[in-house]
Amino acid sequence: MEKFTGKVWVLGDDIDTDIIIPTEYLAMPTVEDMKPYGFSPLRPELAAQMKEGDIIVAGKNFGCGSSREQAPEIIKALKVSCVIAKSYARIFFRNSINNGLLLIENDQIQDAVKEGDELTVTLGEKIEHNGVEYPIHSLPDNLMDIINAGGLVKAMQKRNNVK
Repeated sequence: MEKFTGKVWVLGDDIDTDIIIPTEYLAMPTVEDMKPYGFSPLRPELAAQMKEGDIIVAGKNFGCGSSREQAPEIIKALKVSCVIAKSYARIFFRNSINNGLLLIENDQIQDAVKEGDELTVTLGEKIEHNGVEYPIHSLPDNLMDIINAGGLVKAMQKRNNVK
C-alpha cells in the first residue's frame, strides 16, 4: 500500500465551497490564477503557506454548500496529499474523485492533532500520529483508479488509449 507523510493543516466543521474558493474568484481564467485565494475567507495566508505533500484535517461536512468543481481543483492545485475529514458533502466527494483529489474519512484524528503535526498515512490501512494508529478504509478500486489516473477524464483517456 502507498504510504506518505505530511504536515497537518487543521480546519473545522462545515468548511463550505465558498470558503474553499470564494465566488468572486471563479471568473479567473485558470485554477492557478484562483489558487492564491483558496481558503481566503477563513485564513487569507493559508494557500501561500501550504506546501506540496501537506495534509488537510477537517471536521464534518467538508465541502458543503454550492456545487463547484473549482473547490476540489483548488485543493489539488495546492498539492496537498489528501484531505482527512469526519465526513464530506456528497457532491464535493464526487467532484473530488473526478478531479483526482484523495479524500479519507476518519472521525478520530481531528481530536488528536494540532496544526503543524505530522501524519503518516498508509492507504487502506491507517493514519499514524505520535505512535497511535487510527484505522482507515480503502476507497473502492474503481474510485482509486480514477484518483491514481489524475481524475475521471484522464482515467477514461487511459482506459480507451486516448492521448
